[in-house]
Amino acid sequence: MQHKSVDNIPQEAFDWYDAYAHGGMDRRTFMTKLGSLVALGYSMSVLTSALLPNYALAEQVSFNDADIKATYTQFDSPLGYGKGQGYLVEPTNKTALLPVVLVVHENRGLNPYIEDVARRLAKAGFIAFAPDALFSLGGYPGNDDEGRAMQQSLDRSKIEQDFVAAAKFLKGHQQSNGKLGAVGFCFGGYIVNYLTAVEANLIQAGVPFYGTPAAKALRKNIKAPLLIQLAELDERVNATWPEYEEDLKAVNVPYQMHMYNNANHGFHNDSTGRYDEANAELAWQRTLDFFNKKIS
Repeated sequence: MQHKSVDNIPQEAFDWYDAYAHGGMDRRTFMTKLGSLVALGYSMSVLTSALLPNYALAEQVSFNDADIKATYTQFDSPLGYGKGQGYLVEPTNKTALLPVVLVVHENRGLNPYIEDVARRLAKAGFIAFAPDALFSLGGYPGNDDEGRAMQQSLDRSKIEQDFVAAAKFLKGHQQSNGKLGAVGFCFGGYIVNYLTAVEANLIQAGVPFYGTPAAKALRKNIKAPLLIQLAELDERVNATWPEYEEDLKAVNVPYQMHMYNNANHGFHNDSTGRYDEANAELAWQRTLDFFNKKIS
């Protein structure tokens, strides 16, 4: 049998992965469904390599890059899990105060892709900090399945408070210009929306990638401008947008929403087959332009 290529993987496979990655399907069911495609001529190795992350693909900026300095730094989080830790990346050629950007991971801890996003921001002239919600459990375990289970075991409200504490820690960095941006992906997109809503003046610019909104009762507090990045094929998150947009309009929040054509949830993550290079690069350039305009 001649196997079909990654380029022809049917959309339902990506939808199954999204359900699996967000708790709507267990691994056995997910793999069984993928097995149904093998009978149609798809290779299981091609399917899994397309859908599951390969973080060796995700390094765009090396941690050895001479333009940046990366360290793991702890912060206090008295309302969360007591102590937090994150990946702090600073430009090495900084001569003045700089804008700072919080980078928020997906629902499985601080993986190598998110660390690379922080390095990309530092390479572009920002001080970036990417906390690990799993620090209280020993940190990101090295694989997404275990990381996802670990994050699901934590108290959501305490995770939220850890990110509030991280935002305040970063905003108070000795070389911060006092203007804080936040970018997050999936669960991290939700956290960006939450940070803009939980305290009106905490964030000065937010970029949620395919994230759901904060609780409706909090949305009246939002003041920060938002650049909202959505994927056309992401029905789960997109279903929350119309009501969220109404609430943003009701309190006159400045926002832009970009819907990326034929893109899946996770399209910016260059470690999986959901990655859409053209849309990812466009969305990232818009992100950098937004931060340069709003917090520099």
